[in-house]
Amino acid sequence: MTAKPMLIGALGLAALLGACGKDDAATRPATAVAPASDRLTVRASVVEDLKPVPATLTTRNMAEARARISGTITRLLVREGDVVRQGQTIAFVHDERIGLQTGAYDAQVAAAAAQAAQAEADLSRTQDLYDHGVYAKARLDQVQAAAKAARAGLAAARAQARASAELGAQGAVLAPAAGRVLAAGVPVGSVVMPGQSIATITAGPPVARITLPEGEAAALKVGAPVRLASEDLGAAAASGRITQVYPSVASGQIVADVTAAGLPQILVGRRVRAYVAVGQRQAVVVPSRYVATRFGVDYVRLVGKDGAVAESPVQTAPAGDANLVEVLSGLRIGDVLTPAEPRR
Repeated sequence: MTAKPMLIGALGLAALLGACGKDDAATRPATAVAPASDRLTVRASVVEDLKPVPATLTTRNMAEARARISGTITRLLVREGDVVRQGQTIAFVHDERIGLQTGAYDAQVAAAAAQAAQAEADLSRTQDLYDHGVYAKARLDQVQAAAKAARAGLAAARAQARASAELGAQGAVLAPAAGRVLAAGVPVGSVVMPGQSIATITAGPPVARITLPEGEAAALKVGAPVRLASEDLGAAAASGRITQVYPSVASGQIVADVTAAGLPQILVGRRVRAYVAVGQRQAVVVPSRYVATRFGVDYVRLVGKDGAVAESPVQTAPAGDANLVEVLSGLRIGDVLTPAEPRR
């Protein structure tokens, strides 16, 4: 009597397990099969070996607005960030001694003018008396020489007065080039000397100035392409070319200028990353549409021999083209990929 219940229980358990197996088979998802189109076979290609180097946003030159005379700054007409044109007055330097000298020279001009007028009158009278036979030729020559000396003295006094006035006019500090004022740190009331810088002004087109170790100087050639990081520029990545390689080594570094379209000119001196080609190497490069990023991890969709798709994590790096991605690890030559997001 006890064997029959045990047999019934065993049959029930077997039926239950069979039902569970059928449910798992019904709910198991079907394996994804990649379409035959848009498959990509991974191959190695020759790419430029890009080296990240520091760069600084600046301009081709820096112009210094300097004082031409000594004196005291009475007016400062610009401040940092202002845009000025070439020849614009940005400050005034005043020296009271120049004004006093100019007044003295003006007085000398007046005295010389009076002497010249007297000499001209004497010459006119002497010439008339000589024509009537009253004075001898020697007397006329003497008066003519005195008149000529008086005219020369007047011309010299006027030249000195003009030079003194011009020296006073040089108290105006002019912008040597058109650009933006970077520094104007000499306050009003300061005493300055000739040649002292009053303001620093950008001059020339904007450039990105890069530095490389002297051992890689051969990689810096005029016309070579350079890519600037978009994260540092706050815009799309800028592609430019080397326009100037400076023929000197400073602290073991070679300096070059890179010209690119759309370089910002607001923050001069801003540091950005640049990528310079220093050679060639083998790399695995795939279109960016074959790579998907989820939670900070990059994935690709591998296609097996049976057409089944499996996702695999990979390590990537930016390539020279915005539409390409370099795969550093996670793929082998010959692997077949399908787009991360199929086209709709």
